[in-house]
Amino acid sequence: MSFYGRFLREVACAGLTVGAGPLETVRRSQLVSLPEPAQRYAEYMRVVDRPQDWSFRLGSSGRFRTKPDQPWMKCEAWQYSSRPAVARIFHIRIRFGGLVPVIARDTYLRGRGHMLVKLLDLFTIEDGMGDEYDTGELVTYLNDAVMIAPSMLFVREISFSPVDANSFEVSLTDHGRTVTARVTVDKNGAPKDFSTTDRFCYDPKQPNKLIRARWSTPMEGWELVDGRRRPLSGKAVRHLPQGPFAYADFRLIPGSLVFNVPPGL
Repeated sequence: MSFYGRFLREVACAGLTVGAGPLETVRRSQLVSLPEPAQRYAEYMRVVDRPQDWSFRLGSSGRFRTKPDQPWMKCEAWQYSSRPAVARIFHIRIRFGGLVPVIARDTYLRGRGHMLVKLLDLFTIEDGMGDEYDTGELVTYLNDAVMIAPSMLFVREISFSPVDANSFEVSLTDHGRTVTARVTVDKNGAPKDFSTTDRFCYDPKQPNKLIRARWSTPMEGWELVDGRRRPLSGKAVRHLPQGPFAYADFRLIPGSLVFNVPPGL
């Protein structure tokens, strides 16, 4: 089965809710109580008078590396996010040395995060679970909603807080766990960055120890497609004691982004 086919099969088998019942429309009156930069963001992202999305699927391609001194490697990724019960399934295939495929699966299901990495999709390299993964995968779901499906933010589990003239904080609570991030926007409301300390990575000095480290996803440019804003490209950056480390650089695969699609289809 192809990489994409395995991804679809695993999404279909995850036991996710199909549909979200009647979809509420985001009204301008809902923006009044938000911090001004968050109002600007919502207007720019075209969420007003649009029914709330309950899921999305997208594919991306680009490059990835695991260490600052490592050459970039080509990669392809697919993900599915669902709102009825907060869930995210993300698969990435990285070709080490341009040849050997390593498949990583990041998931957040029923309040639990899990990272599973396999060489050739056969031999386990990493199998991570626990509080750090629960928190990290939940805030990554929040990041995706901010950048891809902003109408998914207008639910009771999410709150907004003011910061300054060009940024706001957004928090998400699920299964008794709350994560928070800061969103920075430009004068038009276009998201420039998403930054959080609710992510973990391995300590460079102690490779087997997870540490809390600031994580950000700067965006570079936006386009308008079918009335929706889409990022042209984005990076993932870990802010380590020795300096920032950009480890992923992605662009959407044309035609791959679809909304309100049942899991596995």
